[in-house]
Amino acid sequence: MRLIDTHCHFDEPDFADDRSLLVDKMSTLGVSDLIFPAVSANHWPRLRDICAMSPRFHATYGLHPVYLAEHTPADSVSLRHWLEQEQPVAIGECGLDFYLPELDVVQQESLFIAHLILAREFELPLIIHARRSLDCVLKHIRRFSNKKNLGGVIHSFAGSQQQADTLIKLGFYLGVGGTVTYPRAQRLRQVLANVPLERLLLETDAPDQPDSAWRGKRNDPTRLPVIAASLAELRGESLEHIAEVTTANALHLFKLQHEIL
Repeated sequence: MRLIDTHCHFDEPDFADDRSLLVDKMSTLGVSDLIFPAVSANHWPRLRDICAMSPRFHATYGLHPVYLAEHTPADSVSLRHWLEQEQPVAIGECGLDFYLPELDVVQQESLFIAHLILAREFELPLIIHARRSLDCVLKHIRRFSNKKNLGGVIHSFAGSQQQADTLIKLGFYLGVGGTVTYPRAQRLRQVLANVPLERLLLETDAPDQPDSAWRGKRNDPTRLPVIAASLAELRGESLEHIAEVTTANALHLFKLQHEIL
């Protein structure tokens, strides 16, 4: 069984002391690869250097909306350079966050549009943050949508069935994380039970968003099998089938190597 964590901030200092130990444990659990979404330009060099440590680690570069105060106009110019030089597997983490009132919406939208333009130009998938902003995110995706060179994943999807169906029609995947393990997330669980498995990706968002059995603790990629098992139970499918299809989805979207590392 092979699993891929498609959203893990494994470059964060939280993992400085036990990163290698976690990688060893990942191997025993079948977690073969990690996608590292970036959050700000200041963190890009650290992310790049850690990803260079293992062929299992895959970098993406972007400017997270929650870190809006850290971003400068020069960062968007630098992003183009990093995409050219580093050849990441995706662009992100980017998107819109309407949960935090201090984040200027106009600035967020301008920054998100810059990422959409780069995604089309470089033909790279997007890793999109869409907290309480999915309708607006969809509006911008529709403007730039082109099945030939625009796609990606909505990280930690928490939308409606209608929004899920629209995203899937536009060629996007839905990120499934620890939230699926919480019984109170009834609406989300119903959506994830109904959408095609071929459009789902597994993620931990470590060190954040732990599953229900790990609540209050630092999340890490070794928790990915718990998320996969919860999704399997929810859908009435085998864990092996969930692993096979979601891994194939990740391999396809991010153009990863197909052999087990």
